[in-house]
Amino acid sequence: MRILDRSLPVRWRRPLLDVLLWVVVAAPIAAARLTPPYPRFDLALLLGSLALLAVAVASARRWPLVGLLLVVLGSLVDGNFVFAIPVFSYLSGRRSAGAAPAAVLFGVIALGGTVLNLGLLGTGAATWFLLASVLLFAGVFPWLVGRYRRQQQALADAGRRHVEALTRERRGAAERIRLRERARIAEEMHDSLGHDLSLIAVRAAALELADDLAPEHRTAVGELRASVAAATERLHGIIGVLREEGGPAGVRPVGETVVDLVAGAREAGMAVRLDAPPDTVELPGMTGSAAHQVVREALTNAARYAPGAPVTVTLARDADGVEVRVCNASAPAGPLPRPASSGSGLLALAERVRLAGGVLDAGRCPDGGFAVRARLPLPAESRSGAGWSGVPVPVGVVIDATFDGAALVGGGPERPADAERRLREARRRARRSLLTALAAPAGFGLVLSLLHYSFATAGTVLDESAYDRMRPGTERADLHGLPRRQLTPPLGVSAPGCEYYTDGNFPLAEPTWRLCFTDGRLASKERIAS
Repeated sequence: MRILDRSLPVRWRRPLLDVLLWVVVAAPIAAARLTPPYPRFDLALLLGSLALLAVAVASARRWPLVGLLLVVLGSLVDGNFVFAIPVFSYLSGRRSAGAAPAAVLFGVIALGGTVLNLGLLGTGAATWFLLASVLLFAGVFPWLVGRYRRQQQALADAGRRHVEALTRERRGAAERIRLRERARIAEEMHDSLGHDLSLIAVRAAALELADDLAPEHRTAVGELRASVAAATERLHGIIGVLREEGGPAGVRPVGETVVDLVAGAREAGMAVRLDAPPDTVELPGMTGSAAHQVVREALTNAARYAPGAPVTVTLARDADGVEVRVCNASAPAGPLPRPASSGSGLLALAERVRLAGGVLDAGRCPDGGFAVRARLPLPAESRSGAGWSGVPVPVGVVIDATFDGAALVGGGPERPADAERRLREARRRARRSLLTALAAPAGFGLVLSLLHYSFATAGTVLDESAYDRMRPGTERADLHGLPRRQLTPPLGVSAPGCEYYTDGNFPLAEPTWRLCFTDGRLASKERIAS
């Protein structure tokens, strides 16, 4: 089993990661200390170094800059701590929320190192430049990389929250459309069924007043009238609660059929063909209302998005139910310029069909047209045979993604506008971190080069014309133009009595001239090949 398996609890995974980090950064230090020869107090230094690394690893999660400072201080005692500096610098950038504390820490380290090396220890400019370069490329640059990775993670989180907010908003919009459609259906039931019950109550009251009615029948009719009146009131109270205040009333004219809808579309100039047997023209109850709604919405969409295209309306009835299909070809001259559709009409239509016990499919046809198909059940008294299963038969169209319930998942409480603003801010920070990670090392390197050049060349530049005028045998005190400081001899060169100067070459200020003296007189001079 892998020790870093993500199925492990966090309380176990994090300590294991810390132990692994400690082993990795301690390996160079331990290897150096355990390799012969063994100086005095070597074991004590090893144990102290390992303990210091353990404290740095333990503090790196909550106080990452403290862990970085500890390994930097450890490098003053053991140079192998330098291998741990990039690791802790990266973790500091990855785990620190702000950049200002890290900038202050790096500034303090740079200033303290400069004072220690140039002021107290008296190291040369080349050594100072080397140590400053180590701080830059082993400290600052890994921190910038970790900072960029943190911004990338923040960008990914912001993108996820933005998607969740959008999907939640779409789900809320779809739910509002469904609720409005349910309220409209409840209003139609309230108006039609309530009206019929009221008529029954009126007729029962009239029958109760008939002169030739037997007393026991009059009593039964009175009870019937009271029951109908009570049922009417309960219907008004229950369904009336669902009515949307100020909402649109039903727009279907009383008694209008699919044939009437097609006829009206033809009168409006649409090319509509109706394929419907006589027994499908009048459909009962919710099935008839849903079928009427499907045809009306599909004809409206065809007129809006495919003007001039032929439309076919098909109603097919069988033992299980009725199928309503409306298919239009693609528009001959293209759709009219209109705002993008939100799909609310088809969402409401899908809810209407679902409440009627049916299934709605809608999508583009292979030939470029658009088809709307509904499979609706018939009431038990209107059909024969086994009950309708409600399972749709494939018709070769794809349900539009707008109504795909699987895509409308819930999200967090954040509003889409806030999520989008957070996403823009995360993108801006990620771009800024990337730019900083690329530009900062180059800028810092240039600054270090300038500082090193200034330190190295101060008082060590020998002008070429002054060099040409110098003659062997001349007293050193009589040499005009001789700089007041000497450069450190090149690595591996040791010539007694020789002095090195530069011509000011940028940026490294390497030695250019070598002057050798014997008994205070110039014995030889030469240009050092670069």
